[in-house]
Amino acid sequence: MKTVVNLPHNWLLIGYIKTRCKKIKKVASNNLIFVKHMQETIFNINSETQFTKIALAVFKHQFKNNKVYRSFCDLLFVHPSSISTIEEIPFLPIQFFKSRKVLSSLEEIQETFTSSGTTGSSTSKHLVTNINLYKESYLKGFAHFYGNIEEYTVLALLPNYLERQGSSLVFMVADLIEKSKKSESGFYLENMQELAQKLIELDEKGKKTLLIGVSFALLDLIEMQQFNLKNTTIMETGGMKGRRKELVREELHTILKDGFGVTEIHSEYGMTELLSQGYSKGNGVFETPPWMKILTRDTEDALTINFPEKNGGINVIDLANYNSCSFIATQDLGKVHTNGTFEIIGRFDNSDIRGCNLLVL
Repeated sequence: MKTVVNLPHNWLLIGYIKTRCKKIKKVASNNLIFVKHMQETIFNINSETQFTKIALAVFKHQFKNNKVYRSFCDLLFVHPSSISTIEEIPFLPIQFFKSRKVLSSLEEIQETFTSSGTTGSSTSKHLVTNINLYKESYLKGFAHFYGNIEEYTVLALLPNYLERQGSSLVFMVADLIEKSKKSESGFYLENMQELAQKLIELDEKGKKTLLIGVSFALLDLIEMQQFNLKNTTIMETGGMKGRRKELVREELHTILKDGFGVTEIHSEYGMTELLSQGYSKGNGVFETPPWMKILTRDTEDALTINFPEKNGGINVIDLANYNSCSFIATQDLGKVHTNGTFEIIGRFDNSDIRGCNLLVL
């Protein structure tokens, strides 16, 4: 018996497949054009008006191309056509990064960053399709606040992060160490005595030095030896990570200032789910680069944005994160001041957020 082939049906199927392939290629092409345009634009923002314009464009892009974010917006009955200010944009709860692939790009994943997590808890995964975006963000962000990284010798005291894979903080600091082009730059795990000697040596030579470390490790260092540093910036990335009792920021910074002999303790505010960081040069008051903005939301109504000077949940706009989600509702508690600076005053719970300086009040 001969097999009967339904040619019209097969040709229709082939035609459908070809049409779908063309559409997918067109979407991918449009996405690449958008990505290239964004990369050239976001790091050159110089006004609030420009920030708002680009943020709205990124929102439309992610609404269209991010399935997780689109579903979230649909649940809230929010559509780009009804959004005209950044305060109206929905902020995706950060917990989605623990259970969903939060992506606005069809490109291949180049790097996966994971949060440290606590025993028995799930971890966040940030899928990065363009690692150069992250590099450009942290290099330009650092330069914005501190100048050229080549001016510094970078010493890193991040034992808990070096003990695991997938840390975005280690990735950033490793690149800063390399970009500093200083032979003395490097990571220190358990060799505290060597680090202490190096700090004193560099400082006495008048070398501009950055020591970046987790809180508990910095405390361990000054318990071993007291310093009187004149040319060194001490930057804590927050957290005791279960190694020590949590301290309020003021108490921690007072102890560190006395131990290192410096007038201010600097801080970095970043997390696994972001591609940008905020920095504090003292007193726990953070600033953000021009492509990043902090808002606070009402703790009783997550969809209501607070006025400045009112405590609330921290919402982050990170325009560098346009291949994932740029609008994230974190589990931090804080306050935004009228000049745009902000403070972190606590957290909603014990969620595992990377390097957020969430010191318990």
